[in-house]
Amino acid sequence: MVAREYDFWLLDLDGTLIDIERSYVRSVFDRVSDRLGREFTDYEAEVIWHGLGGARDAQLSKWGIDPPTFWDAFHAIEDPKLRAEHTFLYDDAAFVADLDCPVGLVTHCQQFLTEPVIDALDIRDWFDVVVCCDEKLGWKPDPAPIEHAMAGLDVGKDDRGILAGDGANDVGAAWNAGLDAVHVERHDPHHRNQCVLGDYRVNTFDELWSNAGQAFEYTD
Repeated sequence: MVAREYDFWLLDLDGTLIDIERSYVRSVFDRVSDRLGREFTDYEAEVIWHGLGGARDAQLSKWGIDPPTFWDAFHAIEDPKLRAEHTFLYDDAAFVADLDCPVGLVTHCQQFLTEPVIDALDIRDWFDVVVCCDEKLGWKPDPAPIEHAMAGLDVGKDDRGILAGDGANDVGAAWNAGLDAVHVERHDPHHRNQCVLGDYRVNTFDELWSNAGQAFEYTD
C-alpha cells in the first residue's frame, strides 16, 4: 500500500478531497461579473475555480483582469455557510481517515472558508495541521506553505513525505519541497491545455491501493 511507504502525508483540499456543486460556482461568478462588469463563461469559471491553467493570477492577467481587483470581489461575495452547504466529499477521499501517520492539509482556500467547510463535512479530525496559503505565507508551487505544514507536523527532510493534489501547483510545491507527488485528475484533462506530471498520476485515490508502488497514467 502506497500510504505505508511514507512517514507523513500532505493534501490539497478543493478538487482533491472535496468539490463544489457547479450551480454554486456559477452563482459566484455571476455576482463577480456584476461587480467587475465582465462576464465569465462556464469554461472560464471552471479554469479559475480549479486552477486548471496553473497560476490563477497569471491566467486572470492573460484575460486582461487585474488579479487583486478580482479576488477582492470574489472573497467579498462568498458566504462561508452557503459554500459549506454546497460542498461535497469525494468517496475515495475516505482513505485519509485511515492514514496511520501525521497528516496535513495545505490549501489555497482562505481560512474563513476552509474552517466552515471541514467542520460541515466532519473531517477536521483527519488532519493534524491545517495550512491556508496567503500573501504572507506564499502560494503553491512555492514550497513555503508545505514547509510550514511540515514544521507543524514536526517532520523534516529526513522523513519521507508525499503531497496529493489535483493541480500542477500542488505537484510543483511537493517537488520544490523535496516530497513525492500524487496528481489526482478530477476534471477533463483537455480543459487544462497542459499535461500534469507526478510521481503517481491517478483518476481516483483507489488506484493507489490497487497499484501500489507504480507510477500511473490517466485512464479514459
